[in-house]
Amino acid sequence: MTDITKAGSFMLGDRTVTRMGYGAMQLAGPGVFGPPRDRAKALQVLRDAVAAGVNHIDTSDYYGPHVVNEVIKEALHPYADDLVLVTKVGFFRSDDGNWYPAQSAQDLTKAVHDNLRNLGVERLDVVNLRLLGDGLNPTDGSIEERFSALAALRDQGLIRHLGLSNVTRGQVNEALQIAPVVCVQNQYNMIQRADDALVDVLAAKGIAYVPFFPLGGLTPIQSRALSALSARLNATSLQVALAWLLARSPNILLIPGTSNPVHLAENLAAAELVLSEEVMAELDGIVAVA
Repeated sequence: MTDITKAGSFMLGDRTVTRMGYGAMQLAGPGVFGPPRDRAKALQVLRDAVAAGVNHIDTSDYYGPHVVNEVIKEALHPYADDLVLVTKVGFFRSDDGNWYPAQSAQDLTKAVHDNLRNLGVERLDVVNLRLLGDGLNPTDGSIEERFSALAALRDQGLIRHLGLSNVTRGQVNEALQIAPVVCVQNQYNMIQRADDALVDVLAAKGIAYVPFFPLGGLTPIQSRALSALSARLNATSLQVALAWLLARSPNILLIPGTSNPVHLAENLAAAELVLSEEVMAELDGIVAVA
């Protein structure tokens, strides 16, 4: 079995988590909507992840909607004392599966209570405010009203810690004037490096950075080069991409997702993959290829 502790650990608020976590989004049906294709396999993936030492699971009640949280509850409740469930709010799903913003104080409060109910907890470990942005690209704009609404729920004891998703550096700074922030979840990988400076700023503050889409944005030429390098390392391209993120900064926490137990094991194995300076330089060369 893979020793995921080789990836190290980091403080997520006042909780220590392994840097190799798990993202539960793919446990829902196609398009992150409806029930899983294979509920038994979805339950197994969650139990296998925890058995392997994963104690940081990323979710949201708008995955499904409600479905993923219900599967997590069925698989893992009552939860281990060291398990940290991180959810996010800011959207809702219509009956036909479309995504719509839900960013008012009333919407955010409802979403928090939905997460509490469907996860079967009295307090949520971490709630990320997911902003709209321009797709996966953050856009500037004040978040004071929305983040203050979540801070009020935190003060009521319904939330332990707060985080942000799809945000700019300015929005992080604005949020920090309202309440502590324990994590930021943005798109970031070997190719998409717009957040390079933000990763380092957060590391200096002891704030976790949680990248999503760890293997995105590759051109066909880059993809072929990465595949060739990965084959030399006896690894998959995704394993190399995950190992690059682990090497990038100690505050980066990974949440690769899958609904397949075999793929889960492959993802977790990236925790043991050490990239030499030469390999890191070769990866930088791949990125530089237009």
